[in-house]
Amino acid sequence: MTETPTLTSLAKAGGCAAKYPAARLETLLAGFVPADSVDLLVGLDPADDAAVYRLDDERAIVFTVDFFPPVVDDPRAFGAIAATNALNDVLAMGGVPLLALSIAAFPEELPAEMLGEILAGADEVVRAAGAILAGGHTIRDDEPKYGLAVVGTVHPDGIWPKSGACPGDALFLTKALGTGLVLQAQREGRAPAGALDAAVTAMRTLNRDAADALRPFSPNAVTDVTGFGLLGHAYEMASRSGVGLELEAAALPALPGALALAEDGTRTGGDRRNREYAGPHVTSTVAAEYEALAFDPQTAGGLLVSLPADKGAVLAATFADRGLELYRIGVVRDGSGVTLR
Repeated sequence: MTETPTLTSLAKAGGCAAKYPAARLETLLAGFVPADSVDLLVGLDPADDAAVYRLDDERAIVFTVDFFPPVVDDPRAFGAIAATNALNDVLAMGGVPLLALSIAAFPEELPAEMLGEILAGADEVVRAAGAILAGGHTIRDDEPKYGLAVVGTVHPDGIWPKSGACPGDALFLTKALGTGLVLQAQREGRAPAGALDAAVTAMRTLNRDAADALRPFSPNAVTDVTGFGLLGHAYEMASRSGVGLELEAAALPALPGALALAEDGTRTGGDRRNREYAGPHVTSTVAAEYEALAFDPQTAGGLLVSLPADKGAVLAATFADRGLELYRIGVVRDGSGVTLR
C-alpha cells in the first residue's frame, strides 16, 4: 500500500516565503508599460496590494490574485490560510471582498478527500469575509499550490494606498510577526511547543475585523505584511510615500517562540531575499534576532498602518474595545528609507 505524502513534503518552499524575489520582480517589471486609463486608479505605477478600477463616482472594483505551496500538512488549514492571504489584499486596500475563484495545482496522486478539505477550508474563510467562492481552475502539478483570485469593491475616495504616509504619522501593526521562523523550525522538527498552533491561528485570522475598525479613521497608508517581511513592506511604504519610517525593535510583537528561534539562528530563504531587496535601504542598530524578526517573510500577516499620530489613542481604544490586536511600532519622518532602532 502506497502511503500518501504530506503536503509540505511536496513543497520546496511554503506560503509567502515562496514569493518571487522582490528585487528580481522590480527588474522584471521595469520595462513593462502600464495601461493608460483614467479609470485604473491603482495598477503597476506604482504597484500596490491589489489593482483598483473605477466603475463610476461611487464604486470601484478591487482585484487581486494570490496563491502558494503548502505551509502546513493539515489540508483544511492550508486552504484557510491561502484564502486568508488572498482576501487580505482586498482588505488592505480598504475594500470589501465580493467574489473569489480558486486557483489550484495538485498532484494526481493526492486523494480527492484531501483536495476537498483544502477547498472546504478556503470556502469557510471566504464566507467569513462576506464573499462567495464561485468556481475556479485546477491543473496538474507535482508541487501542490492553492490560492484565490478575489474581486471586491471600494469607494474611489476610500482607497488605502501604501503611498500616502506623511511625516508625523504613527505606525501600527495588527498582527504579531514570526510565521516564517516558526514554520521553518517546524520543518526542521524543533519548533517550541504550541508555536505552530499559535502561528496557524494567526495565519487563519482575516484582517476583516481590523479593517472594519480602521475604516472610520481614514488612514493615510496601509499595506498587509506578507512575503517581503515587515522591513520589505515598510521600505515600499517609505519609498512610495517619499518619507522615512522609524521602527522600534522593542515594540515589534512576536509570535510565541519566534524571537527565541531567531536568536538561535533560525532563518528562511525568504530572509535572505528580503535582505537583498530592502537591506540597502534599512539602517539597523539592534540585535540580530530583532532584525531577523523584521525581515522574516510572513504568510497572511497583519496590516501595517500609517495615520496621523493624534488619532492613535482613539484607534488603540477602538481596537481594545473590540478585542483586536494593535501594536504601535514607530513613526513616519522626513527623509527616506527605514530605520530599525
